[in-house]
Amino acid sequence: MGRLFGTDGVRGIAGSELTPELAIDIGRAAAQVLIGHTDHRPVVLIGKDTRISGDMLENALCAGFCSVGADVKLAGVVPTPAIAYLVKKYGYDAGVVISASHNPMEFNGIKIFKGDGYKLPDEIENEIETLIIDKNEKLINVTGEKMGSVSKVDTAVRDYVDYIKTACDSDLSELKVVFDCANGASAMTAPILFTELGIKAKFIGNEPDGTNINKDCGSTHIEKLAEYVIKNNFDCGFAFDGDADRCLAVDEKGDLIDGDKIIAILATRKKAKGTLNQNTAVATVMSNLGFINHMKKCGIEVVTTAVGDRYVLEEMRAKGYNLGGEQSGHVILSDFATTGDGQLTAVSLMNFFAKEKDKKVSAFNSCYSKYPQVLINVRTTPEGKAKYKTDGYIEGFIESKQQQLMGEGRVLVRLSGTEPLIRVMVEGQNLNQINAIAKEIREKIEERLSL
Repeated sequence: MGRLFGTDGVRGIAGSELTPELAIDIGRAAAQVLIGHTDHRPVVLIGKDTRISGDMLENALCAGFCSVGADVKLAGVVPTPAIAYLVKKYGYDAGVVISASHNPMEFNGIKIFKGDGYKLPDEIENEIETLIIDKNEKLINVTGEKMGSVSKVDTAVRDYVDYIKTACDSDLSELKVVFDCANGASAMTAPILFTELGIKAKFIGNEPDGTNINKDCGSTHIEKLAEYVIKNNFDCGFAFDGDADRCLAVDEKGDLIDGDKIIAILATRKKAKGTLNQNTAVATVMSNLGFINHMKKCGIEVVTTAVGDRYVLEEMRAKGYNLGGEQSGHVILSDFATTGDGQLTAVSLMNFFAKEKDKKVSAFNSCYSKYPQVLINVRTTPEGKAKYKTDGYIEGFIESKQQQLMGEGRVLVRLSGTEPLIRVMVEGQNLNQINAIAKEIREKIEERLSL
């Protein structure tokens, strides 16, 4: 059996890869591990996004948790960062989110947080996986009064919204903003949050029906938001993904403000206020060279990690940094949150925009020029991923292409942690050159892996 947990929990096509049987096993194994780490009956908080498969997986998880003696509290549809915050606020032992984030609706996922609001470390995930593999010998159902129970938490949305409101330190009433909720979890919270903050707000992608999450909307389809902002003369727009742990933005011209730009804007503001710990921001190896060079000019150091917000957060916690994130829009503001939070990110940016009333948002978006990047996804199989890891010829070929850029660009090839893909990124100043290099690398990978 391969590793269940990727960089962001367990994920797959609901019903075929992520089955109710597997969800039951995850619930049973996770509860037994929790019981082993506590001296009381554990309590687990479960939230979900708007996918139609969420109900099936929620019920399966409940059965698994209860069968080995854990109580379950249901928060309903809430963003991932809401569970990360609420599990600690309520004093529960663990939080679970049923979501596949930005992926299409047929996918779903299960990610687990500890009682302190942080994602499970690898060693605990490994304990859970081992129990699932050995379930016939190690997992024991309880009986009688030891059986767990299920109940609802009606205060989850209100408590989360009230907490995010505390991050607002500006009068936002003059801002005219569009919010794209991706027909996902933020459709339950964003209209309440941003309306109560007094913003002149318009909401799109806020009519989830179970099948339209991320469909032609949200952070994976930013063009819809850009078009709406331009057509209706808004100051800016924000787009969330399905579980609202990431956020991208557009300025009044409809130009993208990606995660790098968001971190750059927030980092310079925090440095000016003296609140950027160690004058350092944490990013990933996917961050644009233009961003890194701009940060250096601003006197801000950039520490890079592997791709994945969990690795960004690990570095932040280890070194005491308080700002980090990914180009894709995961931004972690650790003074307020234990994970990426799209709505918190939007509030933090709007605080800055509101204080600079004489400037258009595009003025902040033009703080640096991005190096051109070419991104190609090579679809593969688990066997293909394994073969790629051990193919020294491919490794040497990629290194030769890096040398071809003569220090004025870079090549990054990595395995996706959540999808059956090998991701090829080439960055440099000459677009024709990097396009050609990316194509050559894709063709070499396909040839070597016989795809």
